[in-house]
Amino acid sequence: MAGCCSSGCATDKPPIDLTYRRVLWIALGINASMFVLELAAGAAAGSASLQADAMDFLGDAANYVISLLVLGMSLAWRARAALVKGMSLGVLGVWVAGQAAWNAVYQTIPQAEVMGVVGALALAANLGCALLLYYHRNGDANRQSVWICSRNDAIANLAVLAAAAGVFGTGTGWPDVVVAAIMAVLAISGAVQIIRQALGELRPASAHMAAETS
Repeated sequence: MAGCCSSGCATDKPPIDLTYRRVLWIALGINASMFVLELAAGAAAGSASLQADAMDFLGDAANYVISLLVLGMSLAWRARAALVKGMSLGVLGVWVAGQAAWNAVYQTIPQAEVMGVVGALALAANLGCALLLYYHRNGDANRQSVWICSRNDAIANLAVLAAAAGVFGTGTGWPDVVVAAIMAVLAISGAVQIIRQALGELRPASAHMAAETS
């Protein structure tokens, strides 16, 4: 492409990675299924951490859809997609923090057994997705956002299992509240990381477009 440097311009359109696309479709199916299961289980058990994790699954499913849509598009479009995902992840983090605060105020005691079983299933699902995506974690903000979300979910599932053990051992809902708060922090910090890189990629893209039109 005329006027491009040897490392590629912001508007370059990479070839579609068919292996990565298949991985995204698999991860999308897993996350959509787990969202329905965990949301129902979290509501039935009265667990803020399970409901928060269910929303993570929903957010990831939406992220995979966006990532599939922008495959093969220019870096600018992929960065915009990552920016949307970063902002949605931040909103999710704020929602989880609010849910944790609600349970703390009303001293909700969730069902530890349900938390343990569903948390273990969610952990297996997220570890599988994280393993599939690990080899695709490097690259632009869009790819990194997919990996960050999957990594955070696997960490969150370990925390949910710890919360289940804590609720069972103490007979209170505080372990569930603490874990939900940690998940909120993970979501917000991940959002900041994604948004920062996406904005960094959009700046040179905007400069290149301005140079082309001048």
